[in-house]
Amino acid sequence: MSMQQVSHPTVILGGGFAGLFTALHLSQQNYSHPIILIEQRDRFSFKPLLYELLSGELHSEQVYPRYQELLAGSKVRFVQDIVQSINLFQSRVSTASGQLFKYSNLVLALGSKTTYFNTPGAAEYAMPFTSGKQAIALRKHLHHRLHQAIQTQNSERRRLLLTVAIIGAGPAGIELACTLADLLPIWYDELGGDGSEIRIFLINRSREILKGDVNSHLRCTVQRAMKNRVIPVDLLFDAAVTKITPEGVEYQQQNQTQILQAGTIAWTAGTVPNPLLMELEVSQSRGRLVVEPTLQLPDFPEVFAAGDCAINSDHPQPPTAQVAYQQGMAIAQNLKRMKESKSTIPVNIQMRGTLMKLGLNEGVANLFDKLQIKGQAGHLIREGTYLQLLPNSAHNRKVTTEWLKDELFQRHRSITPMQLGQTPWLSGVATAAATLIFATPLVWRAAQPAQFQQNLIWTGIPTLLDHLTPSSK
Repeated sequence: MSMQQVSHPTVILGGGFAGLFTALHLSQQNYSHPIILIEQRDRFSFKPLLYELLSGELHSEQVYPRYQELLAGSKVRFVQDIVQSINLFQSRVSTASGQLFKYSNLVLALGSKTTYFNTPGAAEYAMPFTSGKQAIALRKHLHHRLHQAIQTQNSERRRLLLTVAIIGAGPAGIELACTLADLLPIWYDELGGDGSEIRIFLINRSREILKGDVNSHLRCTVQRAMKNRVIPVDLLFDAAVTKITPEGVEYQQQNQTQILQAGTIAWTAGTVPNPLLMELEVSQSRGRLVVEPTLQLPDFPEVFAAGDCAINSDHPQPPTAQVAYQQGMAIAQNLKRMKESKSTIPVNIQMRGTLMKLGLNEGVANLFDKLQIKGQAGHLIREGTYLQLLPNSAHNRKVTTEWLKDELFQRHRSITPMQLGQTPWLSGVATAAATLIFATPLVWRAAQPAQFQQNLIWTGIPTLLDHLTPSSK
């Protein structure tokens, strides 16, 4: 085993929102110590926009960029490897390739992994949806099913191939269902099929969608949206999945065993913290590390934890992108304070609302839990806001500009109002654009570090205004 010749580095485990933004903020703060980010994947998955990656509304380089690209020019050393063990008592981390890292400070941001709750067949036949790689795999699978369906004359077989079952009615399941209910009829129509044959089922164990979720108060808005898709989403309530097969879902409903035949089965029913963290001899709550308000481990103040794998019992936060982003920024600030022999300060998470995708060209932006902006305006706010959170200012500017041009001119030419079941887009674009300009900074500005605030407000707006203003050319 080789020992890395690094003098007291800060080691960050996990390249999700919390880990990546901790690394970037440290680099931007002229942090004087080496920074090492260890992540097993080579690309960053911008999870809130995986639906756009699936649908082709955004490209892989926009929401699924390589870490080497995002970290170019920073002081962060990226190590693509799998964390094998963490020894808090000896302050070291080992990886699957045999590397050993001794640290002065450690940031645990390993995130979570999909859990199938020991459901037979789920791991083998259900498709998870938590990374860019999985989104691309699902897209290829769906295209394959549609091509199979258009070639078969057997109506029962075609019905199976054109049925999608999504397990779990949390935000991920709902956003996926709404996206596919608009998208698949378009894809199938382009092949010469009848889009009305597509069926989308959302299977939920309880009688409530979004149960216990931060978006639960959007339940009525979401249910209306699912009914108003190109293909209405069918909801199966009180359905406990008992088995997954290559072409179907077995579930218990009202004490009876039911079988739904489906050519595509997507799993969004739950996640668990990284099992590696459960081996640590520290306080935990349901697999999540218990942290102080400063996000430090109580018995190991040199170690921070954030994102899906950490919880402050007095002030629990939902496992969302905006929370992880702010935690990453706060950890970076506290690490710098520690190096300057200053005391760490509690993290103050500012929840500015929630955003959900409810189909192609439709979404809801829930501002401050008081104002809901729906439809196309909500869609523009959602995508514009998330693109402003991309973890590299140069990448951010490029992607936002490309998206604005595509959103306002190209995509709406290829997807007609009739296909989307909506009124012509030009009648509402001015309102939607104005909403994007003024509401997006209000929602997210407090979540940005000072050096990013100006970029947040102004990066995409000149381009947007240019497109909305008559040109003299």
